[in-house]
Amino acid sequence: MKSVIVGTAGHIDHGKTALVKALTGIDADRLEEEKRRGITIDIGFANLELPMPDGETLRLGFVDVPGHERFVRNMLAGIGGIDLVLLVIAADESIKPQTREHFDICRLLSVRRGITVLTKSDAVDQETLEVVRAEVQDFLRGSFLAQPTLGQPNLDAPNPMVDVSSLTGAGIDDLKRELVKVAGEVPARNSNAIARLPIDRVFTMKGFGTVVTGTLVSGTIHKEDEFEVFPTGKRVRVRGVQVHGKSAERAVAGQRTALNLAGATTEELARGMMLAPASTFHATSRVDVELSLLASAKPLKDHARVHFHSYTSETIATVLLYGKKQAAPGETSFAQLRLSEPALLLPGDRFIIRQFSPVITSGGGLVVENTPPRKVKAATDYARFLKTLSEESQVGILRARVSASGARGLNITEAVARTGWRTQEIVSGVSPSPEIVRIGDIFVFKPALDLVRKDLISALDAFHKRNALVAGMSKEELRGQFSEVRPEVFEGVFNEALQAKKIELAGELVRLVGRGVVMKDEEAESKKIIESAFANAGLKVPALKDVLAGLKVDKVRAQKIVTLLLRDKVLVKISDDLVFHRDALLDLHKRMALEKAKSPKLDVARFKDLTGVTRKYAIPLLEYLDREHVTRRIGDERLIL
Repeated sequence: MKSVIVGTAGHIDHGKTALVKALTGIDADRLEEEKRRGITIDIGFANLELPMPDGETLRLGFVDVPGHERFVRNMLAGIGGIDLVLLVIAADESIKPQTREHFDICRLLSVRRGITVLTKSDAVDQETLEVVRAEVQDFLRGSFLAQPTLGQPNLDAPNPMVDVSSLTGAGIDDLKRELVKVAGEVPARNSNAIARLPIDRVFTMKGFGTVVTGTLVSGTIHKEDEFEVFPTGKRVRVRGVQVHGKSAERAVAGQRTALNLAGATTEELARGMMLAPASTFHATSRVDVELSLLASAKPLKDHARVHFHSYTSETIATVLLYGKKQAAPGETSFAQLRLSEPALLLPGDRFIIRQFSPVITSGGGLVVENTPPRKVKAATDYARFLKTLSEESQVGILRARVSASGARGLNITEAVARTGWRTQEIVSGVSPSPEIVRIGDIFVFKPALDLVRKDLISALDAFHKRNALVAGMSKEELRGQFSEVRPEVFEGVFNEALQAKKIELAGELVRLVGRGVVMKDEEAESKKIIESAFANAGLKVPALKDVLAGLKVDKVRAQKIVTLLLRDKVLVKISDDLVFHRDALLDLHKRMALEKAKSPKLDVARFKDLTGVTRKYAIPLLEYLDREHVTRRIGDERLIL
């Protein structure tokens, strides 16, 4: 069964609600105030099923919108998810202000299919009807509802014009036939995409609890699915599904949908919020857009405030134009919209902007990027990037996004959140491109990855030149020089360089293959002097500063030589002031083992006698032996382990 959403559009009192009732038998005016005042105030809903020529059933969901200028904001909440529009024009009044504004909104929202309906045809004579028809055809010329010729309506036109009377029923059957024909040409919405449901009504139903309704713009919703409410982040579970007023196991894209939700009260939900699978997307307060102004609009200045509408949401936005101070009427520009309240918006979503004051429709357009940078250095270059996102194929868009992500790369989770595409679509979209490299779940542009490889070798080379007396660089220090690169990407490049034998690990240090400590003659001589001074001293070692003071090299180089000896464990530092040669400590270990055979316990006095050292050396040496688990202190004695 094919489902198509039909929206009405047109001036107040031109018979939109009466037309929907004549087609469906349902009065879309549900509010008491609407019935009392005789005007539509809020959006209303109805449905109709019609047979198609191929035997399939066509399910039409109607969204009836108010025509009064004061309620355009309500009209916008319903018109955003439609597939097909009925532009309703009363034959006894012809084109009026809200006819123009509603039609402009449909064009800005890129509605491509529709039927022009001349209502109240019984209220005028044939001559007047022909005059109105000619006026409407002239008004529609050049638009998606344009008629091929003046004069009699051509019912074979892609988007026909039909005369009807909701009062007498004249033309209603003709309109139904045209609805079947035009709706049959409407492309089906993608039921395999990630589900999104903009909420247009919230209420409590006795025996069920919280219910929300909306037009399912993409994907499929099943019972027991878990969803996130945007922008609040509230988690809810679908307890029940209704499609066009009937219980169902699932709802698919293009259907009017009601969901019975668990996990949220009516106070926590409102029109303008959106449901989507949990932990998939993120709400945003900044979007980059392709913005078109109506020819009738006033010039739009940079940093102007506007009313922003997308699907059922509305908020105030500030417009930041890229590369210009003002957008002219009829002009299309790239801009960033900064929203006063966050919303879930994806590339490809349409929107409307209205002047801040007076509040009239001035333009609209297409969301291009929902995660824009906070600052753009070159507006012209960035506008070219946005143009690519607005015009390219899926492969081209992914290539542009991965390229723009630089050495950081773009992971699959981010790609889903920034495009609305499923994981498999992203993977298949990237795979044909030889310029994109996959590292785990991260895609990196090959030139950016090549630059990381080059910079890694350069960083190590620069380190060796600055630190001739250091055997290598710690991996963490090296990693710190690539803060803009994801850990997974860095590890991938690092391991690749290891396997290619461009770098090597020396303990915990990284160095270029064939590079290490390079000593000058005086440095090599100093190293021997330091090592000999401690090797010959046994356990009665000299002060390190005294040894270094007698060297030919400067203090900085002398300290680096000591660091080398400590790193290679030739020297061992057991306290802030005492350094011993490893051979002396190894000999101490052996003597302690021999001493254990005589007596497993010893005190400080016995240790001093055993080693021949003063208390200055004895206490630090005993504490060292405790740390090495050679001894364990028990009161004033040590137990030899």
